[in-house]
Amino acid sequence: MGRPKALLTLPPDGVTFLERLVRSLIEGGATDVLVIVRSDDRAVAFEIERLAADGLAVRLVTNPNADRGQLSSVVSGVNAADHPGVRGVMIAPVDAPLVTPASVRRMLTLFAERHAPVVRATYRGRHGHPVIFSRSVFDSLRRADPTIGAKAVVHAHANELMDVELDDPGVIMDVDNPEDYARILDETDTAG
Repeated sequence: MGRPKALLTLPPDGVTFLERLVRSLIEGGATDVLVIVRSDDRAVAFEIERLAADGLAVRLVTNPNADRGQLSSVVSGVNAADHPGVRGVMIAPVDAPLVTPASVRRMLTLFAERHAPVVRATYRGRHGHPVIFSRSVFDSLRRADPTIGAKAVVHAHANELMDVELDDPGVIMDVDNPEDYARILDETDTAG
């Protein structure tokens, strides 16, 4: 994208991707929102500080191994969240900011009821985000092949995986390039 995806904005009020996602997670019932950043990403760190100052329960976690790929951020988050009483972590990439609080709430509820090792959001049969990983697979995430990432853990637990079909196209809408961003701007502007 040429700039931090977390700081891209959405209409109609210009809220950042990061703020939109953090608010959806918190309103959906997430109790401890961790944002994983590179050590040199001061602009995103300032946005996290702003959100925390506004009273949102969000914390910054620095990934010391960011050059090792996306899985290193997942592992940094798991390590920061892993303490007694934590039953799982929900992974929600910032480039998929349109997930609704209702979707987060539904996934958290089903995870608590069913105790599946992996719970994955779907929309019309397409896999998306967020994904919840139970404590039972934390070590598998830590040992996963970085070239495959967290998908290796999802595939390893395919027989126990719970896909949650949601009426939320936001779970499959991500921004990887300027064309994706233009499409999401158009869709959110039209919907807003």
